[in-house]
Amino acid sequence: MIAGVRLARRLEVDPRRQNITRLLGAAAGLLLAGLLLLLIGRSPFTILSDSIEAIWSKRGVENVLRQAVPIVMCALGVALSLRMRVWNIGSDGQFLFGAFCALGISINVDAPDPVLLVLMAVAGALGGALWILVPALARAYWGVNEIITTLLLNFVALELIKWASLGFWRDTKSQVTKSTVLVEATLPRMWGFERLSIAVLVPVVITIVLFLVFRATTVGYEIDMIGGNARAARFAGVNVPRRIVTVMLITGSIAGLAGMLQLTGVPGSQAMGEGFSSNFGLSGFIVAALAGAAFAGVPIAGLFIAAMFYAGLVLQTKGLSVYIVLAIYAVVLIGVAIGEVAARYDLVRPRPHHVDVPPSAPAALTPTGPTP
Repeated sequence: MIAGVRLARRLEVDPRRQNITRLLGAAAGLLLAGLLLLLIGRSPFTILSDSIEAIWSKRGVENVLRQAVPIVMCALGVALSLRMRVWNIGSDGQFLFGAFCALGISINVDAPDPVLLVLMAVAGALGGALWILVPALARAYWGVNEIITTLLLNFVALELIKWASLGFWRDTKSQVTKSTVLVEATLPRMWGFERLSIAVLVPVVITIVLFLVFRATTVGYEIDMIGGNARAARFAGVNVPRRIVTVMLITGSIAGLAGMLQLTGVPGSQAMGEGFSSNFGLSGFIVAALAGAAFAGVPIAGLFIAAMFYAGLVLQTKGLSVYIVLAIYAVVLIGVAIGEVAARYDLVRPRPHHVDVPPSAPAALTPTGPTP
């Protein structure tokens, strides 16, 4: 408490208020990052102008949108699980295994490219769902912490990809020692762009579908009810374990489909290797948290993160240390997170306490009779 002012938590938070505080937090983070750059002898204005110039070029737009696709896809899956208060930390593993299954279809199925791409998309979605199946069942029916199980499966998926790239699916024709065979089938390009495919439309469609499901269906209402109070939802007749399993499988399938899009979305050949996933799952979790699990805000937050990543790469080519770039990321993200928390509180001044004084008792009556 400062000078009689205290923080009071709001019962309900207006989404517009949250968006404004997030923007103010990002602006405060950028301002603080600029001051830090001045302290080390760097010009924040030059760095900002270089970043904007790089992002708004045609090449920059292509790269930002390409990088935003897997981030937004993973973030949509995480946001869906967060609506039920389920913490899916394994988007990276689901992303990798989905791409792994899609790659297996590409290697073993001989079909025209359109048919092959559809089969790869189905395999990627099913692979992501399969990778989260055990954590989903354990969480729904035995109460096992899904944070631990989904996180540990990330490392299993990484080792599987290493094994494939060094062993049974290794590309013996290329000079890359840790790479699988190439995928020749790729998605069609967007009109007017050389390295941007129609994969960029998939997260838009999924965002609209999820928004409508939670806006106008009983299923979305039940999921939000479980997230608010699972015991009350169970009392109202909702099959909570089944809903948890269903939602977690859908989140895994979205991340697995993201892996397939990453594998086939870049014109030209693509392969899987040790650096196939650039922590897209972790970035997706950050995006979902920043968006407050609001589906409409996920694409915006994903584009923001992707733009920061690309600007950081450009700044590194101009001599800015990668550690400084990461520090700028951290400061801006902390500012956004503080803005998210600040939207839930108000500064209030306590009302003065009035003590009601009871009326004074009547004076004791003195005897009027004669004194003895």
